[in-house]
Amino acid sequence: MIKFIVDEQVSINGGYLMHNASLGCEDMPKFDEQILIGYFANFELAYKRVRMNWPKEKVDACSKCCSV
Repeated sequence: MIKFIVDEQVSINGGYLMHNASLGCEDMPKFDEQILIGYFANFELAYKRVRMNWPKEKVDACSKCCSV
């Protein structure tokens, strides 16, 4: 299972950035600025959970660690 998190700080494009925490992305936020999404088999399932939890927020995938 892959651990996914969302940066609690808004990015420069006005949305929140989702990361694959299992890969150790260089752009991941500090631990105290992370929101745990959970452990999923792939990015698509994790993204569906994000959309369920935050339907009105803009959430983007990190281009370095999340494949769409």
